Amino acid sequence: MADSWQIYFDPRWVGNHGIGRFSDMLDQRLKLQHLKLQGKPSSPLEPWRLMRAIRRLPAGAALFTPGYNAPLLVSRPFIFTIHDLNHLDRAENSTFLKRLYYRLVMRRAARRAFRILTISEFSRQRIIAWSGIAPERVVNVGNGVAASYSPRVAAYAPGYPYLLCVSNRKAHKNEPRLIEAYARAGIATDIHLLFTGTITTELLGLCRAHGVVDRVGFLGPVPEAEMPSLYRGAKALLFPSLYEGFGLPVIEAMACGIPVLAANTTALPEVSGDAALLVDPLSVTQIIRGIEQLCGDETLRAILCQKGLKRAAKFRWEEVAARVASVLGELQSVGEKHD
Repeated sequence: MADSWQIYFDPRWVGNHGIGRFSDMLDQRLKLQHLKLQGKPSSPLEPWRLMRAIRRLPAGAALFTPGYNAPLLVSRPFIFTIHDLNHLDRAENSTFLKRLYYRLVMRRAARRAFRILTISEFSRQRIIAWSGIAPERVVNVGNGVAASYSPRVAAYAPGYPYLLCVSNRKAHKNEPRLIEAYARAGIATDIHLLFTGTITTELLGLCRAHGVVDRVGFLGPVPEAEMPSLYRGAKALLFPSLYEGFGLPVIEAMACGIPVLAANTTALPEVSGDAALLVDPLSVTQIIRGIEQLCGDETLRAILCQKGLKRAAKFRWEEVAARVASVLGELQSVGEKHD
């Protein structure tokens, strides 16, 4: 890569969440120079702050950010990542200010960016339709699974069998329907339902109303290093989310050798292939039936586990990094023509 076209990486997205995992894995593998900028990249001040930071970069420098932060005005070549359009597509996750940011900052940035990266074909098509830019400028680089997610890890053993939901308390995660379906499912009463994250008053009340408050647990924030064990110990992952740009827990669970129930919407069928039990996330009846199948049908469980391991093997961070590096190389080639 030409020295005059050094690409800077915004490391502020790294964290224990989907964009954070994507950022961390790329940062480790691409080893780009870090953009030195303080503050959260999701801050309302970010477009102005990022614009000033880009202007301070050395001559010939470019920026790659693994998240959706974009400069107010564009003065240097840049590539940014839109993982999905959740903030526009889901009313419960949208606000007037978020819609304004997407319209005035992100859409303009999308039209001026060298490339937009995303993580699924579902998201790619949504971004193309929303932004109106040429399809070839939106690149699906996918997501991956770290080698630490494996059937060989020691299984979490709380003293009872459990179903797992890797989630947060956002409304599109569909947790109230899942709790209702779990409470109504005809499964052994010693099978618990465990969620990552912290319980809310609303969900506690729902558990009490359905008579399962002693069988539903919330584990709080789970460190990344402990997640493979948590997956491996579960009878199944339940992931009936209403909206996902990818759905990392699906392939992480598959890589750990457990069966998966997932929604038949947005990117989840694309990511799952034929290796998950897909249900309509709006149908409590279908979620109930899926839970009963995963807990009672050993043949189905074995088939899904086998298919899941093969499916998860298709998603590797090394390949994601290689696809990103290829796009960065295209930017470098354009820059070198102008050296």
